[in-house]
Amino acid sequence: MILDDELPGLTYLKMLCDQVPDLEVVKAFNSPDIFLREKDALEFDFCILDIHMPGLDGLSIANLLTGIPIIFTTAFSEYAAEAFDLEAVDYIRKPIRKERFEKAIEKMRDRLRNAAPQKSFVQLNTDKGKTLLYFENLCYIAVSATDSRDKIVLLDDNQTLTLKNISFDQLLELLPSDRFCRVNKREIIALRCVRFFSHDQIETTLPDSNGKFRTLTLGDAFRNNFLRLVEK
Repeated sequence: MILDDELPGLTYLKMLCDQVPDLEVVKAFNSPDIFLREKDALEFDFCILDIHMPGLDGLSIANLLTGIPIIFTTAFSEYAAEAFDLEAVDYIRKPIRKERFEKAIEKMRDRLRNAAPQKSFVQLNTDKGKTLLYFENLCYIAVSATDSRDKIVLLDDNQTLTLKNISFDQLLELLPSDRFCRVNKREIIALRCVRFFSHDQIETTLPDSNGKFRTLTLGDAFRNNFLRLVEK
């Protein structure tokens, strides 16, 4: 939600928001009183508040928004210390430049991502219907030998699932990025299943068809990301 008592400033902020992908203005207000009267009936993730307004200023409004992240906007620099005392995500000086606004929104995305509860599963389509795939049960994913559009999932009880028509890029968007890693063009591994690794190979804790530990190739294009994750 946006609050700015000056209509030109409010219109400009709405225009900036419209230019940012996946950002929706739930409602824009030019009156602090109306904002406070309506806020509890609306669902929103964060607020962009002007500081200098007649009556209740943005700092006073922020004190009433317990637990709601705030980006402050103002033409005055003297409020910066108070704004950050309120743990504002960012403080933007007017006139607002588009690049500076986008930087503030990216900070807000990071704050919201870190505050959001982590999902423990994802719903996916299999050859037998929909399934709830729990991350703690997922060990390994490989491209299907019969149809590259499908992926074979190995679970921790050695059962397998066939995921239908899904790419690795789509899977990696859904999986926790700190727990799963693509290691070559055809395989993703859960990091908890890594036993040993070298420059170009990973020995896993997973059995192969001969009862030995399954070994994966660590591809050149995926090595740096793998090393970054295991060194955290």
